[in-house]
Amino acid sequence: MYKQFYGFSDKPFNTSPDPRFFYSSSRHNEVLSGLWYAIEERKGFVVIMGDIGAGKTTVCRTLMSKLPKNTKVALITNTHLTPRELIAEVLEEFDIEARSGSKQKLLSAFNHFLIQQLEADVNVVLIIDEAQNLSAKTLEEIRMLSNLETEREKLIQIILLGQPQLKSKLQEPRLEQFRQRIAFSYFIEPLNKKDAADYIRHRLKVVGCEEPRLIFTDEAIDAIYQHTRGTPRLINLFCDSALLTGFVENSKPITTRIINEVARERSLDHRPQHTEKVPEVADQASAVQEHITEDINTDAVRTGDR
Repeated sequence: MYKQFYGFSDKPFNTSPDPRFFYSSSRHNEVLSGLWYAIEERKGFVVIMGDIGAGKTTVCRTLMSKLPKNTKVALITNTHLTPRELIAEVLEEFDIEARSGSKQKLLSAFNHFLIQQLEADVNVVLIIDEAQNLSAKTLEEIRMLSNLETEREKLIQIILLGQPQLKSKLQEPRLEQFRQRIAFSYFIEPLNKKDAADYIRHRLKVVGCEEPRLIFTDEAIDAIYQHTRGTPRLINLFCDSALLTGFVENSKPITTRIINEVARERSLDHRPQHTEKVPEVADQASAVQEHITEDINTDAVRTGDR
């Protein structure tokens, strides 16, 4: 809706994990480098944790887009699975034919697949998102998958992405052997103030904005950081809402007034103390409708009686 108003080629603050918008902060670069190393050196297990919206999935999507051609990757996002269901899901993601029978038969088919890939010099990577939802039994089954190895290297590289609850789950005594298999683990912290500002400007530049300060004032970006505490997904939601409000109000650039208005609408707790009176949400909705109606009428005039 607002792309043309601001001159963007695309919406800069979608919450989908698009590698085009990956911002290489020092924190995210460290995670990406660690993942790359663990996969290339066939280290086996990697665990990446972070709060909701910290950018875990974006980092992995970026990794997947950069891996060499001799890499096969499967991504599992449904983690409410029994051990057998997990194995069946893994086989399906890798397009392995044997999808019925006992768990042992499934594991045998998977092991045969991994050996074939090793002989073809193909590195196999399994990524499991939302891993904090996995039961201890299913986590143990994942550990058993990592037992598929040669004398020199792992046949499969496994990456677990999860929220902080995953850490406490992995501390359970019965998962001691699992913990010992982890070659690399990292917790993704929120962006600091400078990185948050650079993150916003980076995404604007990706969609063709040569001067981001004409879109968001420096003060507005500071206010965004205060409200979001540097969580990338919240930054995206804030910026997207602010751009829509700016479009509705025919306002450039985005100021702290608009950011504070968005904060009130989202009912967030982290608010700067000084805010200004702003139009009600209903007034904004009415203004959006007027813009839409005007666009439709303009198109009708252009097309005439064709």
